[in-house]
Amino acid sequence: MPTKYIVILGSMMSGLGKGVVTSSLLKLLDLYGYSALPMKFDGYLNYDCGTMNPYRHGEVFVLDDKSEVDMDFGIYERFLDKDLTGDLSITGGKLFGSVIAKERKGEYLGVDVQIIPHLTNEAIGMIEKVERTRKPDVIIIEVGGTVGDIENSYFIEAVRQLALRHPTVFINLTYAPSLEVVGEQKTKPAQVGFRLLLQSGIRPNFVVCRSEDSLTEKARQKLALFANIEENRVIDDSDTRTIYGLPLHFIEQGFDRLLMKDLGFSRKINRKRLEEWKGSVNRILNPKKSVEIAIVGKYTGLRDSYVSVKEALIHAGSKLDAGVKIKWIESDGLEKGDANEKLDGIGGLIVPGGFGKRGIEGMIKAIEYARENNIPFLGLCLGMQCMTIEYARDVCGLKDANSTEFEKNAKDKVIYLLPSQRGVDRKGGTMRLGLWHCKLSRNSVSYRLYGKEKIGERHRHRYEFNNKYAGVMEKNGLVIAGTTLDKKLVEFIEWPKGFGVGTQAHPELRSRLTGPAPLFLGLVSAALKKKSEKV
Repeated sequence: MPTKYIVILGSMMSGLGKGVVTSSLLKLLDLYGYSALPMKFDGYLNYDCGTMNPYRHGEVFVLDDKSEVDMDFGIYERFLDKDLTGDLSITGGKLFGSVIAKERKGEYLGVDVQIIPHLTNEAIGMIEKVERTRKPDVIIIEVGGTVGDIENSYFIEAVRQLALRHPTVFINLTYAPSLEVVGEQKTKPAQVGFRLLLQSGIRPNFVVCRSEDSLTEKARQKLALFANIEENRVIDDSDTRTIYGLPLHFIEQGFDRLLMKDLGFSRKINRKRLEEWKGSVNRILNPKKSVEIAIVGKYTGLRDSYVSVKEALIHAGSKLDAGVKIKWIESDGLEKGDANEKLDGIGGLIVPGGFGKRGIEGMIKAIEYARENNIPFLGLCLGMQCMTIEYARDVCGLKDANSTEFEKNAKDKVIYLLPSQRGVDRKGGTMRLGLWHCKLSRNSVSYRLYGKEKIGERHRHRYEFNNKYAGVMEKNGLVIAGTTLDKKLVEFIEWPKGFGVGTQAHPELRSRLTGPAPLFLGLVSAALKKKSEKV
């Protein structure tokens, strides 16, 4: 069976949730028993998003194969429950770089290199290579940005040409704002988006409409009229309490059946797996218990900077039938004020990853508060490094302990630059990235949570625990719970009492609704237990 294509394009504005729509369709196809792969185009000229500021672009998501990709890949993996690879990510930087490299090699001798056909052919070639090598039933292509952007115009032309070669379904994601002063949903901006799409030579097969409230019949009729489609092909995507409920909302509207018909598919949905998904969603919406977890980070002003941490807590909560309320705390604020006041009453604490000196002392104060008050704690990457510094200072008596990232000439360099990083002079794609394996100590909390000795988690860092200080730290009670297989690098540390775990890895990146990350399960479980003991 030849691979079919679904292309999702946004109009009007960015941030409407193309990634969630794409992921919901991946889930639907999976529930129908079809193999599906996502691809994402981003128009920026960066080769990847590894050097981007989280405040501008949100979280940098890392794959097993070391690729640093758009945060939407995290949503894809969480819905599809499948590890993805970097060749599914296409950027303007990759496309232009590939075309220029070919021109320098002389592959275009005798012709002037142009956007059409050379750049568009390059895009089509990258897409068709995935089809040839993976042979999925469906490839869903999410086009970043909005219709009308210069940055994605050549890629939209490429998918128009792709549809001439392969069976393709086009879906337009748009928005119908509700204005209180007029009391109705307005469709005029969406109509403008339709015209831009039609001018590009693309007629949508479906329109998915974001809105605050359920789509009204009047708005649906207008959208259908100006998009040249039947009314039942205008799909409501109004605000939901959890993104994991969107596939179910699509099913309620019959979107899944129409889509399968357009793709020429005839299988029935897997009812058992559908009910399992419904059960997970219901536990998110109607939990029997609740607990509050604080996230003390450097980028809490933009929650998308820590989206995988947030989702991993949701996954753990669903598994444990508990609602997890997140208390976001900017670490800068803890440096200036009373940490006890802001952290009082929390059930657990997470210090996530990040880079740079800003806010570090606030993180260390939060960790000290958690350790002294026996509050369950999880340190992720930078969080583990801050956990190390705090323990060295406050338990081991090394008052000048620090990381060379923050204090180059620190007296006690308990965290230092990885030896493999010392000759690196480029920023992009040069950190310790991707899936790395670790051996856990059998008498550790981490081993109990994972249930096995050898594990693999994704990494993204340049600095590491300095083994020179392992002896004094262990002598004062710190547990070195996991190391790399060659025992050269410390990967997991633990407090001797209570639940306090730090890992150099990013376990949140492999957490799924159907398979929560073990450390997050451990943290939420410990927080729930502590809460029940207080009652």
